[in-house]
Amino acid sequence: MHPRNVVLLQSDREIAQSLAFALSKSFHSVHQVETMDELRNSVGKHRAKLAILDLEKVSLSEVERLATEFPAFSIVCTHRCADEEMWSSALKSGARDVYFSDDVQGIVQAAVADQAETRSAAA
Repeated sequence: MHPRNVVLLQSDREIAQSLAFALSKSFHSVHQVETMDELRNSVGKHRAKLAILDLEKVSLSEVERLATEFPAFSIVCTHRCADEEMWSSALKSGARDVYFSDDVQGIVQAAVADQAETRSAAA
């Protein structure tokens, strides 16, 4: 079984640190990045299968491009505001789910559930 690795791109440092700490309990490694280029490099370098992206830091076209570039890759998006239209667009762009940025527990649960589904499908 491959290690479970996640890449994290968030605009708020406190939220990023909270997420990284919470995710580190369920994932082999958590890699925080600042840009989409760093994210792409980290995905390849660490064989990450999941990214948690802040929609204030990345555009929907970047979400779609990432989903196209890495078809076996899962994306969970975050945002601090409840914008149903944007959240729906994120899902259409390739995100698996969208959560409030400060819903650390929900984000972690989604990430863990996603990886469990991925492992079950591979078995």
